[in-house]
Amino acid sequence: MNFLDLLRALFALAFTLGIIGLAAWAARRYAPQLLARLSADRGPRRMQIVETLVLDPARRLVLVRIDNEERLLVLGEGRELIEPRGSDQ
Repeated sequence: MNFLDLLRALFALAFTLGIIGLAAWAARRYAPQLLARLSADRGPRRMQIVETLVLDPARRLVLVRIDNEERLLVLGEGRELIEPRGSDQ
């Protein structure tokens, strides 16, 4: 490998790193506005996470509000449990 090949490889590396850096800068600069504009067109949300509680490293409780009705979910270990509806609902 002569000096010209080494110089060409270093230039290609610097150019590639520069393109990656430019893409990272553009994503940080413009992505939040693009994502906000895309999510604004969806309309009102029907589902909302009210609260979460970690029980242990494998399980957590999640309180979810769907159409003004709250449901309790137990998530973990590949299984999901949904609290049964009471007789008053």
